[in-house]
Amino acid sequence: MTETAPILVNGEWRGAEASDVFHTIDPATGEALTPAYPVSRWSDLDAALDAAASAYRAMRGMGGEAFARFIASYASLIEADADGLTAIAHRETALDAAPRLRDVELPRTLQQLRLAAEAARDGGWALPTIDTEHDIRSCLGPIGPVCVFGPNNFPFAYGCVSGGDFAAAIAAGNPVIGKAHPAHAGVDRRFAELARQAAEDAGLPPGAVQLLYHMGAEDGLKMVADPRNAAIGFTGGKPAGLAIKRAAEDAGKLAYLEMSSVNPVVILPGALAERSAAIADALLDNLLMGTGQFCTCPGLVFLAAGEPTEAFLAAVAERLSNAPAGTLLTPGLVDNLTRAVGLWVGAGADLLTGGKPIPGGRCAFENTAARVSGDRFLDDPQTFQTEAFGNASLYVVCRDVEQIAAAVRRLEGNLTGSIWSRGDGSEDEAYRLIEPDLRQHVGRMLNDRMTNGVTVTGAMNHGGPYPATGHGGFTAVGVPASLRRFAMLRCYDHVRHDRLPPLLQDPNPTGRTWRMIDEAWTQADVGSPTLRG
Repeated sequence: MTETAPILVNGEWRGAEASDVFHTIDPATGEALTPAYPVSRWSDLDAALDAAASAYRAMRGMGGEAFARFIASYASLIEADADGLTAIAHRETALDAAPRLRDVELPRTLQQLRLAAEAARDGGWALPTIDTEHDIRSCLGPIGPVCVFGPNNFPFAYGCVSGGDFAAAIAAGNPVIGKAHPAHAGVDRRFAELARQAAEDAGLPPGAVQLLYHMGAEDGLKMVADPRNAAIGFTGGKPAGLAIKRAAEDAGKLAYLEMSSVNPVVILPGALAERSAAIADALLDNLLMGTGQFCTCPGLVFLAAGEPTEAFLAAVAERLSNAPAGTLLTPGLVDNLTRAVGLWVGAGADLLTGGKPIPGGRCAFENTAARVSGDRFLDDPQTFQTEAFGNASLYVVCRDVEQIAAAVRRLEGNLTGSIWSRGDGSEDEAYRLIEPDLRQHVGRMLNDRMTNGVTVTGAMNHGGPYPATGHGGFTAVGVPASLRRFAMLRCYDHVRHDRLPPLLQDPNPTGRTWRMIDEAWTQADVGSPTLRG
């Protein structure tokens, strides 16, 4: 009989009340892996919500140091188990063990965890603000249990109990119910085992970190809307994201969603004339990296008509057709690519190369490029912005720079956008024509770089206007800003001093936390004659 993995609820690994089971798949072979994982009934979700609510009541009395201690300990356990985690993730996703998983994604995961730990310890993320004249003080504080839905493409850095949403929610003082991604349930399980150990060692309540693998759509939306749940962090496909958004909004819940982005790239004529080969190299490196399965992958490229553009597209098509097609994460992604490319072609795009699934057991699709005129794009911009998540891209050949600008004005919201222009400044006027509208439709603007990749830094915005995310004012990457998604503003008006949170009492609790006191940022105590900084 096939083993069924247990779920983690209220600090215990226990058998699920399952309606069904599923298996992860080795995308390189199509082989079903063991063990089986349960599809939980509502009773499991109900128990997890009860445990999270209880944990939140306990965590409200704990300071940031406790959360920092947990996160730092957890990061150390992950680092010690790097080889084991990498092996599981490689088997379930076919992502390269090295350098992708072991040497790139895992260090990023550790970095964001440790940055979150430092933010929890310092407390400045909460924007403590003190008005001594009126004796009014405020800061951000935890909001309550957070449900985190992890994606398929980053099993470490975006994992439901290891990634950025998890780190931000815990650092802000909230318990997390992690919903694993069915594509890599095994690696999520291993992370949860390590997190449970670290939480126990740090003295967090048993419901601080929990793990469910899957549930029916109706039960999942019921969990989102449940009064015991405070907020949602979701990274994944647009249909599921929109369903979660509707359920959350109807219930007055916060939902931070990363859903869809084609990451437009504008290549101006002078840039193409100046360094066509280098731009093609950068584009194809980004398109084929990880088989295009990045949320910032450049999937929509705008060019002006002319011989340089025709030569560029011919070179791109040739290189794509000669490059080996990578392995996709799931059979579902093969289906999605087939559908998206079919929509482009059905609306008037022409294939330059590829366009079909690759037969056999491997999850694979031909490296694909298609082109469409600027006129056709403007006739049907919605269809031509259909996201083809993977190794496929669409090239919009416009009559001139003015039509590129017109097309850019029809864009939906995206995570990133880039403009390539001639290096001597001679295309600055064209840049100024296009940039304001592109800027309005992207969270992060780049110049002379492709859009793929996200640097973990406090200045990063990994967000953007709808439908890239559900709320364009927040970022999923970058500490301390990412923590503020899972927080509420708490104001204290003439509250007795000894009843205030430490961050709002007169002495600076750490001696180095930045607080706004009487409209000036300072690290000093209230009433101190010396303002440090």
